[in-house]
Amino acid sequence: MSLNKSELVSAIASKSGLTKSDAENALNAFQEVLIESLAQGEAVKVTGLLSAERVERAERTGRNPRTGEEITIPANFGVKLSAGSLLKKAVAK
Repeated sequence: MSLNKSELVSAIASKSGLTKSDAENALNAFQEVLIESLAQGEAVKVTGLLSAERVERAERTGRNPRTGEEITIPANFGVKLSAGSLLKKAVAK
């Protein structure tokens, strides 16, 4: 089972007393801040919940799965997400 965005918005509205529209605006704002911060190389930490940071991936050699030919995968950036203590405890139950 998974929670989609509209279900998440409804749950946030229910728990916070916000309207669904306000809850969606808050979630969208969080998403924008997260994306903008990571794009600028800034880490985002929500104490107890999660931390996200941009990481650099070095150039590496891979294989084309169809032909088996060796290819060079260029250096790039990725995102590293780490669960906080509250999230880890909730999942361990």
